[in-house]
Amino acid sequence: MKFEGIYPPVITPHSEGGSIDRDGFVAMVEHLVESGVHGVIVGGTTGEYYAQTKEERVELMKLANETLRGRLPLIVGVGAIRTEDCIEYGQLAKENGAEAILLSAPYYAVPTQLELANHALAVDRAVNLPIMLYNYPGRTGTTMQAEFFDRVGRSPNFRGIKESTGDVNQLHMLAREYPHITLLCGMDDQALEFFAWGARGWVCAGGNCLPKEHVALYEAVALENDIVKGRRIMSALMPFMGILEQSGKFIQSIKHACRIEGLPTGPVRKPLQELNKQDKRELETVLKTLKSAMRKIQSESPGKQSNIEEQPQIQQSKNTHGDQNVVTINP
Repeated sequence: MKFEGIYPPVITPHSEGGSIDRDGFVAMVEHLVESGVHGVIVGGTTGEYYAQTKEERVELMKLANETLRGRLPLIVGVGAIRTEDCIEYGQLAKENGAEAILLSAPYYAVPTQLELANHALAVDRAVNLPIMLYNYPGRTGTTMQAEFFDRVGRSPNFRGIKESTGDVNQLHMLAREYPHITLLCGMDDQALEFFAWGARGWVCAGGNCLPKEHVALYEAVALENDIVKGRRIMSALMPFMGILEQSGKFIQSIKHACRIEGLPTGPVRKPLQELNKQDKRELETVLKTLKSAMRKIQSESPGKQSNIEEQPQIQQSKNTHGDQNVVTINP
């Protein structure tokens, strides 16, 4: 399969007691299908897989497959510390209709690049599905580097990468040196930069609550090559992206944003806790302003949009993923 488009890692709704809300999960998947996204990821960070039992993870694979009924590709995250566990999750995903798997570095273990490549290749041999790599050192402790890509790139199953280091040099390296591995944005506040460098998709947590807005940016920049319109959409999205990437309350913010949109969420699982009242008010204000800005952009004709000639300002900052410099383009 080709990894192109918007791929939200679906949240896991919970009951007030903390158990999985099956009806809520089905409603979330149906919501994504109806919103025009291009695939659904189960078992991603946003889905709180790290706080789930094996039985719960498998239950969600099955439920997603039953709900999708082939209408959209299903991608299943197989993240775990042990290679054997990743293989087992991958095989279970294949049995339950997954068209691809999402594979990150084993967290906490901090393998070398050779060890990481051997791990990934072992999963590949055992599962034999298209693989979307997930490069997220902020949570795994390990960065996928050139030595790793040189080794795994020999297998045609490694078809895409969700790049989430926050390091713009990593983005450049992947775009220039490894064009055969489809580049997908994994840093929400850098989406415009990713698309400008040839990314073909976006794995976006915000796609749970704002799928149409995320699809609009993808279509403007990746399909229509309209960087001016893309800057305007990204400018509207940036305050929301800033909350996600810099607040340190990523999953809580996504779930509350979904709640604002009338979607089923329930609480986050411990050790995380819900947003406080001030954080909730800030997020509500940001979403209200975002919606207003998007309505204005979408109501204007293409001709009016194309007359906007303002130049982007480049700003460097740091985010919660590490110490890397992050380049942000603001219109």
